[in-house]
Amino acid sequence: MLTPFGTDLWLAEGPVVEGMAGFRFPTRMALMRLGDAGLAAWSPVAPTEALLAQAEALGPVRWLIAPNALHHLFLPDWVRAFPRARVLAAPGVREKRPELVIHAVLGADPVPSAFAGALDLAPIRGNRLFTEVALFHRASRTAIFTDLLQALPPGWFRGWRGLVAKLDRMQEAEPTVPRKFRIAFRDRAAARASLAPVLAWPAERLVVAHGAPVERDAAALLQRAFGWLQEGRGR
Repeated sequence: MLTPFGTDLWLAEGPVVEGMAGFRFPTRMALMRLGDAGLAAWSPVAPTEALLAQAEALGPVRWLIAPNALHHLFLPDWVRAFPRARVLAAPGVREKRPELVIHAVLGADPVPSAFAGALDLAPIRGNRLFTEVALFHRASRTAIFTDLLQALPPGWFRGWRGLVAKLDRMQEAEPTVPRKFRIAFRDRAAARASLAPVLAWPAERLVVAHGAPVERDAAALLQRAFGWLQEGRGR
């Protein structure tokens, strides 16, 4: 079910999904109103009748956003539910979902003019694993990340997976960049350049797909989360 999280922004929890090597992750989506441009669904989770009805009651769902090449599992379900919505996807999604019409590749194609003044998008480049597109929803002053920032609760992973998660920094006290993604930033100059607008966002709140939402001081948190990269430090 959708729950409010700031002005014109709603969150919904989805099912737990299984990734590589049996690692299981919670899922979360955001639905945001973009003024007269309708609603945008970021990283859509598995739809239920109740969730789709709630979304439709809030206004026309005109945009479906897949923010990186790992978050596309339920995109076809939302395309079927809202066939008139335009699909915006990060690099790599089109190759994984050739059956879908991708209307724009974020970071390569022009950003829809309807987003101006409502939603900022920043492709985070320089990572050899994927290009994640971070968002800033202006009405709610919320920064939105998918996988580059994580903070899973203690005890979420058990056994050897729990040890790996701890070493990978997936379960820090606040959202931070997991170690594997830090290592994957091979072009750090490109990463710093693409992060510059993100670190300038006047963000009060932060939403991540894998971790609890942050309700205050998000701009300072982003500075801490990416400080290692800005300062040229190691892992």
